[in-house]
Amino acid sequence: MRGQVREWWGKLTDDELEQAGGKADQLIALLQQKYGYSREQAEQEFDRRLKKPKKSPSESGQIR
Repeated sequence: MRGQVREWWGKLTDDELEQAGGKADQLIALLQQKYGYSREQAEQEFDRRLKKPKKSPSESGQIR
């Protein structure tokens, strides 16, 4: 996964990713620092790349 993260955010170093240790808050802070994002922008970018999209009710079989 680290390779994918580096592909998305090439300004982040291996050392920085190691220090973040997979913690979302730390990665979001790094995005703010390296890319000049606001907290909201960094969270949106993180969510867009790393969170799985929620299934709609029709995809999960709940609509009849």
